[in-house]
Parts: sequence; structure tokens; C-alpha cells
Amino acid sequence: MTSTIALTAGDSELCCAPLTSETIDADQAEVLARTFKALGDPTRVRLVSMIAASEGHEACVCDLIDPIGLSQPTVSHHLKILMEAGLLTRSKRGTWAYYALVPGALDRLSKLLVSS
Repeated sequence: MTSTIALTAGDSELCCAPLTSETIDADQAEVLARTFKALGDPTRVRLVSMIAASEGHEACVCDLIDPIGLSQPTVSHHLKILMEAGLLTRSKRGTWAYYALVPGALDRLSKLLVSS
């Protein structure tokens, strides 16, 4: 079933309002594209969500394997991509790796997506 949304004359302001007050340069666009590409996979979005919901916004890879339902190497691969995109940090404790959200990383993304 296809639905249609009717716009009225007053809606044009919402429709055409700029998303940001400034444009970004090529370097910023490259970084953002890499970040959005990392978040373009549902498993990685779930991992970020799980880490964000964890105490201290940090989780051991060992605690992420069962809820995600993938092998440890696959989960670690996804976490590595999120790290390279600047969303997570990694610390090693014994044989396990712990991943934490980079402070402000998600806030910076959300500011780009919310009009001011």
C-alpha cells in the first residue's frame, strides 16, 4: 500500500529548511562518509546501541557475541570498523578487548542530522 503526504503552503518552510547552517569541507565530508558507511550495517548499529546502553558506555567483546549471534572474530571485525570510523575506542584487559564510545561522537553526528 502506498501512502501520500499532502503538503500545505505552510509546509514549504519545513520542507526546504537547510539541515545545517554551514557547509562542510572535503576533509570533513570524507570523515563523515566513513562514519556513516560504518553505521550502514545493521549489526554495527546494534553494537553501537548495545555499547551505549552498557554501564559506563563500555562493553567487553565477550558480552557482545551472544546477543549479536555472530562469532567472536566477526564481532571483532565489526568493532574494528567502528573504531576506524572514530566511534569507539578499545582497551585490552587480559585476553579480552573492551570497547567504549568516543565521548561526543554520536552527539556530533546527531547535530548534523537535526536542523537548528
